[in-house]
Amino acid sequence: MNRPEESDDHQQDNPALSNVIERNIRTIILIRQKAARERSLQNRIADAITSFSGRMVFVYAHVIWFGIWIFLNDGYFGIRPFDPFPYGLLTMVVSLEAIFLSTFVLISQNRQSEEAERRADLDLHIGLLAEHELTRVLQMLEAIQDKLGIEDDEDSELADLEMETKPEDVLAEIERLHQRALGKKRSDL
Repeated sequence: MNRPEESDDHQQDNPALSNVIERNIRTIILIRQKAARERSLQNRIADAITSFSGRMVFVYAHVIWFGIWIFLNDGYFGIRPFDPFPYGLLTMVVSLEAIFLSTFVLISQNRQSEEAERRADLDLHIGLLAEHELTRVLQMLEAIQDKLGIEDDEDSELADLEMETKPEDVLAEIERLHQRALGKKRSDL
């Protein structure tokens, strides 16, 4: 049963959504917040750097930095160039920055990939559970139908739907069809 404050929150948020949907949304948000809190210091640093480097402010800062570097080293301000054209020091610094940035991006992507894999596992588990429950409900409905003496439509897909779906069989069929499609593409070439 809903607590009174939960019901009040629901009415204030979006009364058009059911309480179950609201609760599920809140649960998803809490799970994501928990995952964010549990990141290691290294992952937080990598995520912060990746987040900053993926913004236009990062581009603008580099445009300004490169502009100043070039103006200073072309002698426009009467300063003796410390990195004359072709700007070898600037090239080295930018190359090192690129190496580190790509590493930080890969670290963040790996972490995000692990989180996505956990969510996919949860989705698969829930889907399999729903499939099992629906199969069982169909079997119960057929038993009720038989008990009440209601005749079944001969062309019905009910028998197919009542069969237990095994994920390994589905994956094997997907792989078989995929291989067949690849073979067909090769033969068309």
